[in-house]
Amino acid sequence: MSAFGSQPQSLPPKPAKVSTDRTLIVGKGLVVTGEIKDCDCLAVEGEVSAEISCKELKIAPGGLFKGTAAVTNAEVVGRFDGELKVAERLMVRATGSVSGDVRYQLIEIERGGQISGRIDAGRVTEPMKAMARGQRPGA
Repeated sequence: MSAFGSQPQSLPPKPAKVSTDRTLIVGKGLVVTGEIKDCDCLAVEGEVSAEISCKELKIAPGGLFKGTAAVTNAEVVGRFDGELKVAERLMVRATGSVSGDVRYQLIEIERGGQISGRIDAGRVTEPMKAMARGQRPGA
């Protein structure tokens, strides 16, 4: 018998919280290939070879993205290789490397960050809508 004179009762289970955030995390050691559309955020800790259309692209240390990406914002701490269209802000951190065909509106590069290939600064016209219509960015 407990100090309060009765056995503890279990609480009813809480319903699972339904997330409206459409985030895809590719963890370390994982490899994903294919097409990713309409996500809010793609976080790459492993390796992704794909064509994507997302609001945010985040490549973590040790992460590698190869392919085509049309995003609103991108932060690269790992490596990007391919075609990248950033409608707003591209941030290349000190350990980050971006190579290929790169278009962006705004860019920030920390000391040590690298960018190479065909670089085009200026207005990027709605890359996500072009991807949604089935067109490749820049087509």
